[in-house]
Amino acid sequence: MTDAPETRLAELGITLPAPAAPVAAYVPAVEVNGMLHISGQLPFREDGSLIAGRLGADFDVEHGRQAAERCGVMLIAQIRAALGGSLDRVERIVKLGAFVASDPHFTDQPKVANGASELMVAVFGDAGRHARSAVGVPVLPLGAAVEVDAIVAVRPA
Repeated sequence: MTDAPETRLAELGITLPAPAAPVAAYVPAVEVNGMLHISGQLPFREDGSLIAGRLGADFDVEHGRQAAERCGVMLIAQIRAALGGSLDRVERIVKLGAFVASDPHFTDQPKVANGASELMVAVFGDAGRHARSAVGVPVLPLGAAVEVDAIVAVRPA
């Protein structure tokens, strides 16, 4: 039987990519005491290219929101991989941390982060409602526009 998040992904027309490999000395996910910690994910387009640049200098809030949504897609791919290929153990998206590469005068980081937040609710329903931080930073790895990490409550295996 297909679980509800997988059904919602299909309804949204989202095909999860292969989870991105780490770019340094860390692992993509760690599960401990019922919590799954997902390392920061970058915004890769469907063709695999990276969405790079800075908000307020190179592009606007809507472009940044789309980049954050792509981070969310990669988060879900990492969650599914960490849980053995299924999302049925996800109990709740607890927290997202959004980092937005920003021009010093750009102050709409929360609007950008909504791209990932709204995706979590669309895919996981009420279990996708989460706490969140959204901060502006001068630069991100590989020049990415946005990076998002997550903490997810999971049911026992």
